[in-house]
Amino acid sequence: MHVVGAVARPGIVTLPGGSRVSGAVERAGGARDDADLARLNLARVLVDGERLYVPKVGETDIPAALDGSSSSVGGGGGGAGSDGAGGGAGSAVDAAVDLNTADQTLLETLPGIGPSLAGRILAWRDEHGRFAAVEDLLDVSGIGDVRFAELRDRVRV
Repeated sequence: MHVVGAVARPGIVTLPGGSRVSGAVERAGGARDDADLARLNLARVLVDGERLYVPKVGETDIPAALDGSSSSVGGGGGGAGSDGAGGGAGSAVDAAVDLNTADQTLLETLPGIGPSLAGRILAWRDEHGRFAAVEDLLDVSGIGDVRFAELRDRVRV
């Protein structure tokens, strides 16, 4: 797991399988005073190889190296992830966000996905269970053909 952002010792941390975002933050020396822990899903189970981004208070822009990547921004979600979030996906910059593990913050890193639409994606997942296919996004209110075309290659299940 690669923990970056507002932690005391950013970098690679090793955790046992089934570990949660809270454990990754602790292993990275804990959150800094400027960390926005309210944006993290500290209870989310991590995915091996995930990059977890811990945002700063007031930070709205994701660093370019993480934007749209497999990183779990905020970890809740994703994964900022990570879900993580990512969302939890691999550490390659162009890897897709996992719709079944991404948290709110990680989903918001996707093109055209703001807080409201990310919330609807999470609500769909809560109501229907796991996404069986990327095309299930079309069942989420607010995602039409054009937005789906933008997302298709940036998400996975």
